[in-house]
Amino acid sequence: MSIKYKIAILICLFVVQMSYSQTKTSSIWQSSLVRMDESGKLTYTPDKEGNIIPDFSRVGYHHGNKSIPCYPVVKIVEPVEGDNWENIQKAIDEVSRNKQNIDGHRGTVLLKRGEYRVARTIHISSGGIILKGEGDNANETRIIATGRQRYPLIEIKGNGRYQEVINSRVKITDQFVPVGSHSFHVTSTDQYKVGDRIIVFRPGTSQWIEAIRMNRIIERQGTRQWKAEEYNLAFEREITKIEGNCLFIDNPVVMQMEEQYGGGEVYKYTFEGRIHEVGLSDMYLESEFENDNDTEHGWIAVQLENTENCWVKNMTTQNFGYSAVSCERFAKNITISNVRCFDPKSPITGGMRYSFNNNGQQNLFMNCLSRNGRHDYVTGARVCGPNVFYNCISINAFSDIGPHHRWATGTLYDNVVTDREINIQDRGNMGSGHGWAGVTQVLWNCRANRATVQKPWTSGNNYNIGMKGNYTPGHFKDREDGFWEGLQEENILPRSLYQAQLRARSKEKLNYY
Repeated sequence: MSIKYKIAILICLFVVQMSYSQTKTSSIWQSSLVRMDESGKLTYTPDKEGNIIPDFSRVGYHHGNKSIPCYPVVKIVEPVEGDNWENIQKAIDEVSRNKQNIDGHRGTVLLKRGEYRVARTIHISSGGIILKGEGDNANETRIIATGRQRYPLIEIKGNGRYQEVINSRVKITDQFVPVGSHSFHVTSTDQYKVGDRIIVFRPGTSQWIEAIRMNRIIERQGTRQWKAEEYNLAFEREITKIEGNCLFIDNPVVMQMEEQYGGGEVYKYTFEGRIHEVGLSDMYLESEFENDNDTEHGWIAVQLENTENCWVKNMTTQNFGYSAVSCERFAKNITISNVRCFDPKSPITGGMRYSFNNNGQQNLFMNCLSRNGRHDYVTGARVCGPNVFYNCISINAFSDIGPHHRWATGTLYDNVVTDREINIQDRGNMGSGHGWAGVTQVLWNCRANRATVQKPWTSGNNYNIGMKGNYTPGHFKDREDGFWEGLQEENILPRSLYQAQLRARSKEKLNYY
């Protein structure tokens, strides 16, 4: 076992030990918004508008309903002298021609222990491929990015984007749909059935931009005011039940839908080019570099786009310029588990060192570790939730954790630990006009040096519950605080909101209706 791996395990054990000792010595504290009884049942208290903390449990691989599978190896690759790209890519392409089984799998490619030097991106563009090694230490399956340009070492990517089913669009008729809702009324349900995949569409409007005050960001060079047409939000959901003109959906609404700001619509969609059932595991990924500020080398260890129900687990990454794992906009229901991001090599400035980056939806990052990153657990612009960062640690961070810019919706940061900051705020003219970072951003039982959690001018709230750390007012000190509760409380129940919601759902079919 490597020294780095031992450090990670020791840190995790320390956190667990501290939590255990606190449980024995402190009285139990529960939030006023989410309470758990002895049976594990959760009760949610709405605010005056009817918003509740949403259920974040249906994220990751198959919404957490299936375990990540293990399938027999059908192709073995051994390391060779020189560049290994052709051998690895040829094996992946060969297995991609296999017929998918009933679960969508084609086969597992095993990279045997050894060093694989690779100067180009390894592409997985068909579903049902598993690429695994024989261990994530430097002396096990080690892939080294040697190219002198920015590139992802491994790219899992389908093609195209989702397509609206013609004549399927209907209007949401409720004047207000609160956060946490699993149902709403529409003009007609005649063309819908249980199991249909739908987009819950919240349009960007000039009225909303005015209310959120993002058309008046203080100007500096490069500042862009927000434009309504850039803030159309498309939440992927599935219909679970229909009663009259009421649709019930699998994942909750994570941003208020208000008639005064354009309300919402629903339509069916297809996504033929998206690939499924791709997995990576048990490898050590590394980038060569010239110096600590090098920007022309392996940039992203693993990048996912146009994917669904895929996973990355038990991986160590070292020296990449941007991130260990980056889930792009159409990466959905991805589980990132037990991945370590060590020592990025790039300038400590904007656009660099986003260790675990998420732009997709319904994704789960759990049991991850970052060292010497900047924005270690981060979302980008217009990210549609729910998404979860659970039980993740940041060591020697150079900047903050949290939604980075331009309105992410519905993210849970659960038991996230950092030696720096966690911030949810109006970032104003930072960057090119980052503005409000997000809404329905929930910090639960996190640890940080300090944190800012502010409430946007409209459309919901942000939450900091049970944090160990210091309060700070943020970049703009005149912004209203979000919902803060249980600061410095040591024995919060449930200790993990995500795990409690997952257990509650597995014990009984929750009645949201």
